Amino acid sequence: MSNLNVKKGDTVVVIAGKDKGKKGKILTALPKTHRVIVEGANMITRHVKPMGAKSGGRITKEGTIDVSNVMLVCPKCGKATRVSHRVDGDKKFRVCKKCGAVID
Repeated sequence: MSNLNVKKGDTVVVIAGKDKGKKGKILTALPKTHRVIVEGANMITRHVKPMGAKSGGRITKEGTIDVSNVMLVCPKCGKATRVSHRVDGDKKFRVCKKCGAVID
């Protein structure tokens, strides 16, 4: 099962781990591994070797977070919410469990 309830561009809040409570936008969704990269959360340090004209050093960037540790923020009510799905004809919509608004 590789379907995620969140996708690239969604605003989410981290609900577990060292960055619990942080809000950010999803930069990348990785459905095969059930992980996402959230802007400003789970910052990791990479040691990069200099290559030609580029200088090396320590680079901090976002690491991946398991999708079960993030919760979608509803754009209408602004609260972290679970997601249900509604099928209307041949279209499938994500729906906020708290206010019932269609998310996309």
